[in-house]
Amino acid sequence: MTRAALFAVAACLAATTALAAEAPQSASTAKKPEAATTSSPDQGVLFWPEAVASDGTVSVEGQRIDYRAVAGTIVVHPKGWDDAAAREKAAADDKSSDAKSLGDQDNPQAEASMFYVAYFKKGVPAAGRPVMFLFNGGPGSSTVWLHMGAFGPRRVVTADDTHTPAAPYSLVENAYSLLDVADLVFIDAPGTGFSRIAGKDKEKSFYGVDPDAYAFSQFIMGFLSKYSRWNSPKYLFGESYGTPRAAVVVNDLEQNNDIDFNGVVMLSQILNFDLNADTPQFNPGTDEPYIAALPTYAATAWYHNRLPGQRPADLPGFLHQVEQFASGDYASALQAGSDLDPARRQAIAERVAQYTGLPAAYVLKSDLRINVGQFEKTLQDPEGLTTGRLDTRFSGPDLDPLSKEAEYDPQSAAISSAYVSAFNDYVRTQLNFGQDRVYKPEADVSKDWSTDHTPPGANEPQRGIFNVMPDLAAAMKINPNLKVMVNGGWFDLATPYYEGLFEMRHLPVPARLLGNIEFHYYPSGHMVYAHEASLKDLHDNVAAFIGKTDNVAQAPAKTRRK
Repeated sequence: MTRAALFAVAACLAATTALAAEAPQSASTAKKPEAATTSSPDQGVLFWPEAVASDGTVSVEGQRIDYRAVAGTIVVHPKGWDDAAAREKAAADDKSSDAKSLGDQDNPQAEASMFYVAYFKKGVPAAGRPVMFLFNGGPGSSTVWLHMGAFGPRRVVTADDTHTPAAPYSLVENAYSLLDVADLVFIDAPGTGFSRIAGKDKEKSFYGVDPDAYAFSQFIMGFLSKYSRWNSPKYLFGESYGTPRAAVVVNDLEQNNDIDFNGVVMLSQILNFDLNADTPQFNPGTDEPYIAALPTYAATAWYHNRLPGQRPADLPGFLHQVEQFASGDYASALQAGSDLDPARRQAIAERVAQYTGLPAAYVLKSDLRINVGQFEKTLQDPEGLTTGRLDTRFSGPDLDPLSKEAEYDPQSAAISSAYVSAFNDYVRTQLNFGQDRVYKPEADVSKDWSTDHTPPGANEPQRGIFNVMPDLAAAMKINPNLKVMVNGGWFDLATPYYEGLFEMRHLPVPARLLGNIEFHYYPSGHMVYAHEASLKDLHDNVAAFIGKTDNVAQAPAKTRRK
């Protein structure tokens, strides 16, 4: 993966006023900090914080909102970094004396400069104004998707289930931005977007389940200090891999830093990677991925009219029927393994074919177990079409008609250019940031990413396929008032919606805490917001969630912030 050069000199932030909207203006003529001042949190030797402020207006469901935008960076350090030791080193360098170095074995040398765009509603006191931290996942993805497609004040327009034509793309006011209920902070993970990492062992320091979450925790605490938001209602919003990140981060902030959050919003959830249906064939004996994916196969066959017989009019009712089969007769048959009676095997294959539109002979040949790639390639094979992964409403021409599995994702191919092109223009022309830099919508972190994770109660990392359900459970126990909102799309095969239900039904928390979890599902895919009607519903549901959990009671939730 290509590494960018160090950032050019830019301004450090000025002191923040009491108003959430009054973010500091940039000072492009500021000098690089003196060495002795580059050892505090949000200061570094290799990077230093930046900020460029601008103003804007957006109308959200008829409500005019004036806002201040800040595009900038916050410097974070790996776990184990000692700011006192770094300060000693900075002072020692000035005096030519022997002191602990930033690069000593006792003090990590790597640093990350994490890019963010924050939106603050003007004229609203910080006290009582919720702040939400949003991030996509990957791992290795920037947050351009949530920013430009879901909740930022500007939204790129894309085709609903077909390939969006090439530029020029349409950027419109986002009538469904969450600025009506919260200040928003879109964060790019280390190494993605305009975020960068540098120093010795930089990949080991930031690429992995635990170091990544630690960096986000440090960023959030730095942001709370920089903008005086410690006493604001606080929320996390994670999408895709952002959901396990959110689980680890909220537990870290609550258990290790004594910071309670009001709520966590999960979009397209996967907390237990044993349930991943992309490559379950490499983990034989684990049948849950096939069970979790089956209802989405059925929803997709329904959408493309591939079901035998008359298509059910009631999709939610049909999916409930498939869920019952998946967790009942189908699960029982898979768990029987090679002991399954041939007649019962045939009957189960015919039921699977009835619900998925796949030939029964193909289901039998695949031993009743169909992974995501197989389904994408096979469902519309007679037409030479590959079905989408992130959003199965999309289709595209087969790359290889003879392949066993899909070789690309038609949904990703259909909309990615619009998002990336629109943001690259928007961030430079409207946010005035990044003119001399490369924005990385995705970074290849796979060869360096560590899935080692130390869950609550463990003394050392647990190696192998990781599961962060214990982290979310611990956070809910430590803070029994923490509320969790789970959102998913019926047409998502990257993180099938039934997978999130399965996880929450097995979350190790007392029964009384299960009432802190709410579920919402939409006729869309992984990026629920790529379907405009679903974006409106998602906005309204999240806004209601914030309104009933922010502990601000001076006026009814629908009117208090207008």
